[in-house]
Amino acid sequence: MRGHRAAVPRPPRVRARSATIAAFVVLAAMIPAAASAAGTREIGVELPYVCALPSGERPVTVRVSAAFPERAEAGEAFSPTDVTTTVELPAEAVADLTASEAATVRAATRLAVGVTQNEAAAEATWRGTAEPVTLPGSDSDSGSGSGSGSGSLTLTTTGDVPSVTGRGDGDLTFRTGALAVDLALDAASGTATEPGSLTVDCSLAGDAPGKGLLTTVPVGPETADPDGTPTPSDPSPGSSGSPSGPQDEPEGRQGNRAPEGAESPPRGTAADRDAPPCLYDDEHPSTSASLNAYVTGYTNVKKLRGASLLPLSCVLIEQGPTDIDFFPDFSGGYLSQHSEGTLRHQGRAQTPPFEATFLTFGFTPTKASMVLEQTGPMTMDANGETSFVTLATSLETRVRIPLVLKVTALEVNGTPLAIGPDCRTERPLRSPEPDPAKFPGDHVLLTGKGTHQPPDQPVGYLLSSGGALTGEVTIPAFTGCGAGGENLDRLLTASVSGPGNYIKQTQGQTCAVQVFNENECTEDLQPLKIPVAER
Repeated sequence: MRGHRAAVPRPPRVRARSATIAAFVVLAAMIPAAASAAGTREIGVELPYVCALPSGERPVTVRVSAAFPERAEAGEAFSPTDVTTTVELPAEAVADLTASEAATVRAATRLAVGVTQNEAAAEATWRGTAEPVTLPGSDSDSGSGSGSGSGSLTLTTTGDVPSVTGRGDGDLTFRTGALAVDLALDAASGTATEPGSLTVDCSLAGDAPGKGLLTTVPVGPETADPDGTPTPSDPSPGSSGSPSGPQDEPEGRQGNRAPEGAESPPRGTAADRDAPPCLYDDEHPSTSASLNAYVTGYTNVKKLRGASLLPLSCVLIEQGPTDIDFFPDFSGGYLSQHSEGTLRHQGRAQTPPFEATFLTFGFTPTKASMVLEQTGPMTMDANGETSFVTLATSLETRVRIPLVLKVTALEVNGTPLAIGPDCRTERPLRSPEPDPAKFPGDHVLLTGKGTHQPPDQPVGYLLSSGGALTGEVTIPAFTGCGAGGENLDRLLTASVSGPGNYIKQTQGQTCAVQVFNENECTEDLQPLKIPVAER
């Protein structure tokens, strides 16, 4: 039995756009951080997490330290400073890493931090990086240790974090959320292991004190007791952390506005932002199912042992209906949705131009200017299931797109080479395809998985809310490269072409162009969310 999406509680799209998302005012433009006149206060919190490792879920201790202002004024931007995230992996987790013959590990952390004020909320990502450390028990372990002698491993990352602005009077409360630990693994010889990297996803343990409370920063003037004694809010970690109730505001001011974080773009037009235009127009008109979004990411070039940044690009999407095969007891059903999209840059189905610099053959600096041209339909197929009892939805999305890599300029060791106007891969990039009969031809295949459990935010990748998509491609041989009698096909093919090139693409929140939502769209109906490439 099948039904159209209107017959069910619209799990994959509307649930992702419901009160949970609407409660988050999109983070604002980067504002220079201002120090609070009341001085700063250092905090340190130890929290229990549960991390998903290859061998299973393991308890992990996470410590977060930072310096916050003791008080801030409404409209005053500030950034927590001296931010350190320490992750202590148990011996069982270290065994997972050394099983791949890794000897050293280089860590980067991505900690979700929720910020609430009165009844409004926003979320920022605190990123940190660490120097490479030696794994306990590895052949190169000198005993000086990044571990504790028992085989555990302590990883400490540092980094700058987004600024925050309280929109009105009332406490700003900071709480930790999901944590991702990206690990780059190397063998004792300095060569990459297999796999060469691992992302460990961690969630706050249910018994975490204060539900992940870091601190509370009072915003606005100090209140006073009847005797005139100031009574600032209690900002210490471990308190209830409940934000103060709504404040009476002068006429003309908007109450219950979310705190601002510096990671997100301003609401406005493309001219206000460092982003290419992403608009429907007369040549490509929108429909009631039209979405647009920005995408960016990285792709490895395995032969050159390097990575290239994929430029921020616009994609226009026609979202298909969601079909459901009901469970026999009608408690839920299996979902499927087919959508199509196209890259859009200056009226063409391609990315903006981008540059990459590598050491060809390990020693010759080579700079190439390139574009990725879409040569056929982009399809987006999501499949999963939903429960009408818990309202939980899980989906796996596969994005397929035929892309030819075109080289527009080439410079070797500082010397420009005559590349000609037609230098490109002889056919589209090719990913392993699990269903070649249904999806023939060469194309890139990217996969993302996501879940949504209202009232929480979606986790992972969903078409409407975005997220990370990953895949692997073979770069074909090059053709048409060279001018003036010089043939550069073999040079590019020998140095670049081949299999095993990992791609990680990040899609931002979509904008439904005919259903304006100020948390998703600019005033001229472009995507509000500008994603950041993640390795």
